[in-house]
Amino acid sequence: MQNSYSDAYKAAGVDVTAGYKAVELMKAHVARTMTGGVLGGIGGFGGLFEMDLTGMPHPVLCAGTDGVGTKLKLAFLMDKHDTVGIDCVAMCVNDIVCCGAKPLLFLDYIACGKNVPEKIATIVSGVAEGCVQAGCALTGGETAEMPGFYPEDEYDLAGFSVGAVDRSKILDSSQVGAGDALVAIASSGVHSNGFSLVRKVFDVEKGGLSQYYDELGMTLGEALLTPTRIYVKPVLAVMEQLTVKSVSHITGGGFYENIPRALPDGKRAKIERAAVEILPIFDLIQKTGGIPEHDMFNTFNMGVGMILTVGREDADRAVEILNAHGERAKVIGQIENGEKGIELC
Repeated sequence: MQNSYSDAYKAAGVDVTAGYKAVELMKAHVARTMTGGVLGGIGGFGGLFEMDLTGMPHPVLCAGTDGVGTKLKLAFLMDKHDTVGIDCVAMCVNDIVCCGAKPLLFLDYIACGKNVPEKIATIVSGVAEGCVQAGCALTGGETAEMPGFYPEDEYDLAGFSVGAVDRSKILDSSQVGAGDALVAIASSGVHSNGFSLVRKVFDVEKGGLSQYYDELGMTLGEALLTPTRIYVKPVLAVMEQLTVKSVSHITGGGFYENIPRALPDGKRAKIERAAVEILPIFDLIQKTGGIPEHDMFNTFNMGVGMILTVGREDADRAVEILNAHGERAKVIGQIENGEKGIELC
């Protein structure tokens, strides 16, 4: 911006002109996410979005917010910043779709020790990619340069998303009944949870991320930094064709914390341990860290990123729809009467 600079502020560690340059560099990435509801562009005091309420006689907004967590430490160590934005979007929109809502817009927040415009734009490129995958618009964000609070080469990344669903289609687990099937959708890896344990197991700050593992088919760092899979479009496709009774996003707390969140009182999930296709990265984590299996299922997604509860008669069709959308889906268990919780058998 013309005439907007401050030598005094720059001497204190904040370069406002770097912020303007970052915005210019990220505009092309943001443009990829524009949907029909967006009014105006980035740079204003707020992002404007006009909702299309067709087919929603009683629209309800659904909001979600989250960050990437200590997975960012791996991005710092590997100096790779183009995928963590996908994680940030995924952690928000995957939660929203569990309520039956379609994500409409997303905003990001990046706090850094030093604003390097090219680096900030690279981070936002990942956010934009995540928005494209989720079918929502990146309507704004904030970059805060905070010298003395963050090291110069580090940053934090968080986001916020808003979606909409008709009140009659909100998923609240009340229709879940005994005999319903649990349809699992495969994860892409560790996603964005459990990285404090991962970092301890591999002692990543001391190296080892560049080590190649045959069982992974890539280096440890590449496997761990694989972005969280975004399930919005395939799950909405199932909801359009079938009755989905509840959805669980398998995040922090693994199976034991997240699956019961989508169950009513008096119902439990019985999961066939042999049906869960555990990814090699989790076998490596468990073996290297000597971690009990219960703790693994109580911390990580173990290869299952999302679980849909549908009627037994709809299970095969749900799997078929998900697979047609490029997912790997299968039935891994069923709902039974009993105390709310899960049973791995």
